Amino acid sequence: MASSTTTTGTLTTAKGSESPWRSSLRQLRRNRAAMMALGLLMFMVIASLLAPVYAHLVAHVNPFPANVEGTIDLGGKSVPVLQPSSAGFGVTPIGPTWHFATYFLGADPQGRDVFARLLYGGRISLLISFSSALICCVIAAVLGMAGGYFGGAIDWVVSRIFDIVWAFPVYLLAICLSVILLTSGLNVGFIHIAPGSLLLPILIIASVYIPYVGRPVRGIVMTLREREFIQAAVGSGASDWRILRKEIWPNVAPTIMVFFPMMVAFDMLTESALSFLGVGVQPPNATWGTISNDGLQLLYTRPWVSIAPGICIVLTCAALNVLGDGARDAFDPKAKLRGGA
Repeated sequence: MASSTTTTGTLTTAKGSESPWRSSLRQLRRNRAAMMALGLLMFMVIASLLAPVYAHLVAHVNPFPANVEGTIDLGGKSVPVLQPSSAGFGVTPIGPTWHFATYFLGADPQGRDVFARLLYGGRISLLISFSSALICCVIAAVLGMAGGYFGGAIDWVVSRIFDIVWAFPVYLLAICLSVILLTSGLNVGFIHIAPGSLLLPILIIASVYIPYVGRPVRGIVMTLREREFIQAAVGSGASDWRILRKEIWPNVAPTIMVFFPMMVAFDMLTESALSFLGVGVQPPNATWGTISNDGLQLLYTRPWVSIAPGICIVLTCAALNVLGDGARDAFDPKAKLRGGA
C-alpha cells in the first residue's frame, strides 16, 4: 500500500513538473481536427515535393514548355493534346482523361499537363507562403518586442512604421509594390534582386503583413513590462538582452506560433491573387494562382484547369486555419476565453 502511494505521488510530481511547451504540444496532439488538418497539410507538401517524380517517371512530360503539337496515347489511339474547337475555329485542350499517368486533369491552352503543373505550382505556392510568413513573424516579433519593451523614441518609430503600412489596403499595397519591383527589381545598397526572382513576392507579401503580427506582439510586451517578474529582473541588474531573451520571448513565442499558420494561409491567398492578376510569380515558374489564370478562358469548356488549383488553395488554407485554431487553444487558451467573452 505504501509502495502504491509512493508511486502515485511520484507520477503526480512528474506530471506536475511537465513544462508548459510539452503540455501545450500534448493538448495539440489530442485535438483531432488539428491533427487531421496537419495531415492534410503534410499531404499537400509531400505531393508537391514529389512533382518531379510524377512528371518525369510517371507522366513523362515537361510541364513548362508549350506542347501545342503534342499527342498522347489514349485507348490505343494517338490523340492530339490540342483538338479542333467545336465552334469551327481555334483549338481546345484535351479534357481530363482520369488516367493517373496520362494528362489526368487534361491540358492547358498551351498543351501542358495540368496535373503536373499543379504539383509544381504547389511547390512554389507553399514555398512563398511559408517563407513570407516566417520572415513576417520574425521581423514583426523583433519590432514588436523592441517597441513594446524599450518605449520612447524606439516605440514611436516602430509604431509609425506599423501605422504607415496599416494605412494601405493589403492587396492594393502588394499590387503597387509588385508592379514597381517586378519591372526594375530591388536594388538597395548591397541588396540586388532580379525582377523575376521568387524573393520579390516573398519579401513583398511578408512586408505588407508585418503590422498585423507586430501590433499584437507590441501590446503583449507592453503588458509584460509592468509585471512583477520583469521588474524583479530589472531590479536584479539583468541586461535588457537577457530580459528580452529569458523573460519576454518565452511569453511572446506562443502568440507567434498561433499567428504563423494563419499568416501562411493569408500569404497563400495573397500570392495566388497577385499571380492570378499577373503581378506575382512570373513565367516560366508556375503557382496555383498562375494556373488558375491559365484556365480563365477555358471556364466553360475545360473548367478543371482553374477549378483544380482553386480546390488546392481552399483545402490548404482551410487546413492552416483549423491548425491555427488548434494551436491557439493549445498554446494560448486565454485567447479563446477572451474571444468567448
